[in-house]
Parts: sequence; C-alpha cells; structure tokens
Amino acid sequence: MRRAEPQDPGQLGLWLVVPCYRVTSHILEVLAEVPAWVEGVVCVDDACPQGSGQLILERADDPRLHVLTLPENRGVGGAVLAGYREALQRGARIIVKVDGDGQMDLGQIARLVAPILLGQADYTKGNRFTQTRHLASMPLPRLIGNTMLSFAAKLATGYWNTFDPTNGFTAIEATVARQVLEQPVAQGFFFETDMLCHLGALRAVVRDVPIPARYGEEQSNLRIGAVLRPFTAGLLRNTCRRLLRQYLVRDFPIATLEFLAGAALLGAGVVYGLAQQGADPLGGAASPGIVMAAALPILIGVQLLLQALHHDTRSMPTEPIHPTLRAMEAIEERLRRSDVRSVTGETADAQATGGAPNGEDLPHGFRAGAGVDQPYLSTAAARSALHAERSVSQSSS
Repeated sequence: MRRAEPQDPGQLGLWLVVPCYRVTSHILEVLAEVPAWVEGVVCVDDACPQGSGQLILERADDPRLHVLTLPENRGVGGAVLAGYREALQRGARIIVKVDGDGQMDLGQIARLVAPILLGQADYTKGNRFTQTRHLASMPLPRLIGNTMLSFAAKLATGYWNTFDPTNGFTAIEATVARQVLEQPVAQGFFFETDMLCHLGALRAVVRDVPIPARYGEEQSNLRIGAVLRPFTAGLLRNTCRRLLRQYLVRDFPIATLEFLAGAALLGAGVVYGLAQQGADPLGGAASPGIVMAAALPILIGVQLLLQALHHDTRSMPTEPIHPTLRAMEAIEERLRRSDVRSVTGETADAQATGGAPNGEDLPHGFRAGAGVDQPYLSTAAARSALHAERSVSQSSS
C-alpha cells in the first residue's frame, strides 16, 4: 500500500478538545495561542465551579470556539470523551486534546499530528522524558512518580515503545476515536493510561512525540494520595485483562506456554522453599538437595518469564488501523446511499460525473493519499467487501 502523502494543515479537519475545570486564570491565554489552521475548538466545561465555560463565552470572540457545558462533573476522562463526540459530530478528522492550564505549547500541535498525517500512527502523545533538558523544569516528585508509573503502564498496555503515559497532550484520528467511544474508558485521572489500554485492545499504533512541558504557578487538580489506589488497581486489572486477551483468547503463541510454565515453576519453587524452611523448627541449614529443589524451579521460571516478556515487547502493533476503518466507514456510507437510490440512476450519475454519483466527492478515506488506494466502489463490490469483512469478524469472535 502506498504511504499517504503529507497534507495541507489547513485542510485537515483538525479540532482541539479542551477540558475546563478550575482553569479560569489560564484558559483565555491558552485559547489565544490556537493556530490559525485549526478548524475548531471544543471547550468542555466540566461543571466547573469557577464558570470556565461562561468566561469563554463572555471574553473570547473566536468564531471557532464551541462551549459544551456538562450538567455534572465527570472528571477529565468524561470531559474529553464528551469533547470527542462533539468534535466528531462537527466533522473532525483529527482531534487534539490539550489542557486549559497553560502547560502545553500549542505551537507543537503540528509536530504532534504529523505521524497521523503520514499514516504512521493512529494515536500520538507527548513525551516529556526524551531529552534531559526537558526534565529540568519538571518537579522532582512528579519526575519520580512518572518514571515508576511508566514502567507499570508498559506491562498493562503492551506499548513498550511509549513512556510518560499520563501525558495529556494527545492526538487521535477520527475513526479510531469512534472506536474508543464504544469502550468503557476510565473517566477520572486514570483516563490517559486507560486510553492506552483500550487502544492496545484495538491494536492501534501509538507513537510518542518529544514535547517538553511548561510548568508555571498553576495548581494541579491531581492529588497523589487520592489516585494512588485507583491507579494501582487499574494497572493490575488491565495487565491481567491484556495478558488473558492477547495470549489465551486471541492467540496461543509460544509466549503463552512461557508465561504459564514460568509462573508455575516460580511459584512452586518459592512455596517449596518456604515450606522446607518452616518444617525445620531448629532453623538449621538445608541440605544441598533441598536448596537445588527450590532454586532450580525458581531460576528456570524467571528465565521463562523473561523470555515471554521479550516476546511481548516484540508483539506491539505496527500497522495503523485507521486506513481500514476509513475504508469500512466509506463502504457503509456507500451502502446507505444505495438503499435510497436506484442502481440504474446511480450508474448513470457515476458515468456522467466521472466516478462519484451526482457529482459528490468521494467518501473520506477513498481519496488518493488518504491511506486507501482503491477506486470508488460499485454497489455490488461494496456489498461483497462488507460481507467478507463481517464474515471474518464473526469467525474470529
């Protein structure tokens, strides 16, 4: 498949989603930085007690701004997902999420969306850890916490090539966003990490983009003590779900045997060693045979688990899914049109207009350079393609 050509940023259908909660001191400055080539901005007032949405309506005069006010606080995740829905309804093709506290440089948006435009990724996120000079402005407690969380998130999400999972400066392709909206993504501060877990389940390609953060005098709404337990529980839950789904439900590769055998041997060695130690009331030294009987399963188990993790790091998705999703959406749209048009009239229109019926543009995703190099499909071909895709989906499930 020919790789998509770079597109003019002014024709991207690029929208921003800005969750607003206690950001009245910075939100107007953030909105003033929005590049001219951004098509629209959805500001989501997440039941902000400071009235962020009303402030935007009164003080900002940019016609691209749209304020969405939620009746109750849903957390950052709920606000972002609501913003996704609004942007998609308004025709967004790429959605960038930025915070309203001024910590994100909007001049980096082009850098963030470039991998999606080039057909290299479905979802991109900022990474503040790529260069040491970017870390100079990061508070030390946040640096340590992010480092520990990043490693745990690798195991939970399967994206071993990403870091800084809580970074909220992200971009997502529209068709992938529609898939995410059908998933039970976490609504609170676990949103960004849980988002990666659901993207992993979709086999979407995620790419890190080096982008430094800006830290000023703004106060974060995140309280470490309040989110530590939900984060830990969420990471453990998602790790178990991912491993079961990837190595027992969807496939049964050699890594499955390595995981199962490694865990069994490691557990057996530890249990046997502890049991033998407790069986001697005098606490004497164990015989060489007992030591080896406990140590050997542990050593082999650890080696098998390391080999399984090595396999896991090499099984990350590498082919973006949004070209296929675009094609399927275009096919389904074509089928909906065929239900209300006669085949004879449609064929005549297509011949007269050189392809698309009634002179309409081709559905997005069937343009050259959009990642799908196929001609405009006839009704019969579209039905056949859709039937084949559904048959494959049913057989795999």
